[in-house]
Amino acid sequence: MSALPESLIEILEHNGPDYMPLVDYQSWRVALMNYTADLTPEKINRMQKHTETDEVFVLMTGRCILFIGEGEDAVTNVHAVDMQPYKLYNVKRGVWHSHTFSEDARVLIVENCDTVESNSPFVGLSVEQQKEVVELTGKLWQ
Repeated sequence: MSALPESLIEILEHNGPDYMPLVDYQSWRVALMNYTADLTPEKINRMQKHTETDEVFVLMTGRCILFIGEGEDAVTNVHAVDMQPYKLYNVKRGVWHSHTFSEDARVLIVENCDTVESNSPFVGLSVEQQKEVVELTGKLWQ
């Protein structure tokens, strides 16, 4: 059997920690995000939002909690969603969010290619909100 030419297909993977964009095509990007020690519940002290686009998350394996923050300029209320494998979670444009992963987690991310630091601000969480993230994780992952 002959090798498949790269002009026909790319086969990509990401086995390291954290976020890695793998495909940029026209206006969209596909990335993988894996466990990173920076996003353990005890270390989550901020949330991010994207001012120009929605962002889609799909849990492929392991466990991931998606934290959603209400509010415009600051997070006023924190919610936690224990993601289910192969379901699409579309975080709407302008919604604060963060996540925590089990060590075996792999999450597929689809976003616009122009999702960059300049249109993806962060906001700090209060000490009470940071404690709430830890408590919510404990309740969901008993």
